[in-house]
Amino acid sequence: MALPVRTNFRNVSRFIQTSFSSVRSVCAGTRCPENQEPPGDGRVFSGIQPTGVPHLGNYLGALENWVALQNQYPLVLYSIVDLHSITQPQDPKKLRSNILDMAASLLACGIDPERAILFQQSKVSAHAELSWILGCLTSMPRLRHLPQWKIKSKQKNEGSVGLYTYPVLQAADILLYKSTHVPVGEDQVQHLELAQDLARIFNNCYGDVFPEPCALLSSTRKVKSLRNPSAKMSKSDPQVMATITITDSPDDIALKLRRAVTDFTSEVTFDPETRPGVSNLVTIHAAMAMISVEEAVSQARGLDTGAYKNLVTEAVIQRLTPIREEIERLKSDQAHLEGVLARGNRRAQELAAPVLTEVRQRVGFC
Repeated sequence: MALPVRTNFRNVSRFIQTSFSSVRSVCAGTRCPENQEPPGDGRVFSGIQPTGVPHLGNYLGALENWVALQNQYPLVLYSIVDLHSITQPQDPKKLRSNILDMAASLLACGIDPERAILFQQSKVSAHAELSWILGCLTSMPRLRHLPQWKIKSKQKNEGSVGLYTYPVLQAADILLYKSTHVPVGEDQVQHLELAQDLARIFNNCYGDVFPEPCALLSSTRKVKSLRNPSAKMSKSDPQVMATITITDSPDDIALKLRRAVTDFTSEVTFDPETRPGVSNLVTIHAAMAMISVEEAVSQARGLDTGAYKNLVTEAVIQRLTPIREEIERLKSDQAHLEGVLARGNRRAQELAAPVLTEVRQRVGFC
């Protein structure tokens, strides 16, 4: 028997439009309060696409934070979101390989499958089913105004239906586990707001099921392209010298940093507005050496930018070498990687099943 709902279905469409028409600031409930102690029942969810080896920006902006969160929250889920990856054409054989490579990368960076649930998104079919249900509560204008659709659809002249609706799948990923906290970058805040909106709409229509998740924003500054410091570092950058991957050899790292764009002033200072290239090097140095920006600039005193690049190179190589070696070791043991994901998949399915059952009952499917 279907559970009672809070609102008549004739009002659902009107409620969706009303909820989506209001524009909230980022500070209005999206971010978690500063210095907030993790709640005893807090749940963290985040995902990463298996589209190649993570780069330095991924490591500093997300993965370091993921590792820290394992010790701060009682339930943490990290998903290799292969459903999201096929919004772009994928070679099936390469995709299978990339999933295992990403698992190896995450483990090598410090994700502990005993403290966090590491799993493959497509193995938990509840993600897709909840996405459909939430998609029926989402307005088309709401999706059209999300920044990534605007950017990516322009790049491709037109985008697929999957590219258009994947923010709804992101919301389903988060809400399926009743997540309370989501580590995100600034560029994903609006997508998290969609998850909050959909939690609110579903709860209003069908009764309280989902908490409204809030953002955990990394304190690390965004790492920029080494060749174009006005843009963020990206796997898809066509310039090979622009991006450092976490599996780059020491020689490759040294070459890329040596060719990093700076400017015509030899002194090292931190001024992202007027000296973005040099400031990007300072950001990388500070993060990899685990020191403050001020200390990084202090260590650069008396060095020109060429000599400072050597200091940055040392810090990057020192941090990434053990990670690269561990990735190589893990990739040689495919059975181990498959076993880790299989255990994570089962644990994720066990958490997702009762939530989806509750959703089905509320909607009236059973």
